[in-house]
Amino acid sequence: MENDFSKAEREVLEVARELTRLMIARDIEGMNAIVDKDFTLTHITGYVQPKKEWFKEVETESMKYYAAKVVKNVIEVEGNKAQFIGQNILDARIWGTRNHWRLQQTMQLEKRNGTWIILNSVAKTF
Repeated sequence: MENDFSKAEREVLEVARELTRLMIARDIEGMNAIVDKDFTLTHITGYVQPKKEWFKEVETESMKYYAAKVVKNVIEVEGNKAQFIGQNILDARIWGTRNHWRLQQTMQLEKRNGTWIILNSVAKTF
């Protein structure tokens, strides 16, 4: 299936996967390098969390990510804009509750100076 992706779609997929790896590793510096300065994360509750607040939650482990198993990815690229929709089973402890979340992340990305940057991410369950 991934072999059917275009070069640009594979690049977007790699950035999305890298964010997941960095979240699990609690690598705030790495996360910061691939998300926009005005990045927001919209949680399944509807809460829109600014990047700085989310990074603090990851750093202090009030949001602790353990693993993610890919279910499905859909990528659409149009010029220097892209949308990534990824469905994962996410093993995480969020604000004290650990679960295997059936999470769909919809990310908007923009290519800047040859690099894909994640502008925002909206989570919902599936």
